[in-house]
Amino acid sequence: MRFISYLANPVRFLRFSRFATPISGGLALGLIGIGLILALFISPPGQEHGEAVRILYVHVPAAWCALAAYSGIAIASLVSFVWRHNLADSVARSLALPGAAFTFLTLATGSLWGRPAWGTWWQWDGRMTSVLILLFIYIAYIAIWNIVSDRRLAARLAAILGMVGWLNIPIIKFSVNWWNSLHQPATVSDIGAPGVSAELGWPWAVMALGYTALLVWFTLRGTEAELVELKRNRAASSKPAKVTLEDISS
Repeated sequence: MRFISYLANPVRFLRFSRFATPISGGLALGLIGIGLILALFISPPGQEHGEAVRILYVHVPAAWCALAAYSGIAIASLVSFVWRHNLADSVARSLALPGAAFTFLTLATGSLWGRPAWGTWWQWDGRMTSVLILLFIYIAYIAIWNIVSDRRLAARLAAILGMVGWLNIPIIKFSVNWWNSLHQPATVSDIGAPGVSAELGWPWAVMALGYTALLVWFTLRGTEAELVELKRNRAASSKPAKVTLEDISS
């Protein structure tokens, strides 16, 4: 908490970001590169689905980041709504676009996986439908920031959507247990779950870490740009008006 309070100051955040951004970018590049090598060349084909199992090395980490990004938005939205902190708004807004991209990637790769695994590109089961709803929530969140011109009003509306929209996250998580679904139950996150072999687990873990580092990089870069833009707007609005002799005489 002390570290979060330290970063709540925009000046200190920018100082931290200049240090953390290149590190997160380098980690993302390296981990995703290693993860792709493990997934495409070292990991064996699946016993049941053959080479199609390699799609999951992209699909599962993308799904993790889609949910993590929106959870970050919800937390930042709560901070913004209660304490009206501009930095929280900037962080939440910066998470939205990469979060939407990861959600779209989740849906696209899930469809590619579904065709050979289940014999269908799409099924309106609980998991697929709730992830599609998440994408719509992301789009609505981004639209609020781009359509509402008053930043304070946009921040309040976006924060409300950010918090309310989080109710969809546990629905996504537990949908495979609540309703009949083509998806298998949780493999590694639930207590007592059967888990996965090391041959499959390592590519998943490395790719998930790489995707997370990439999400951090996008968020830091986006927040930096937001803070710079806010500073520029404040400077422009505080400049004294120039009065010329022609203005006085007229």
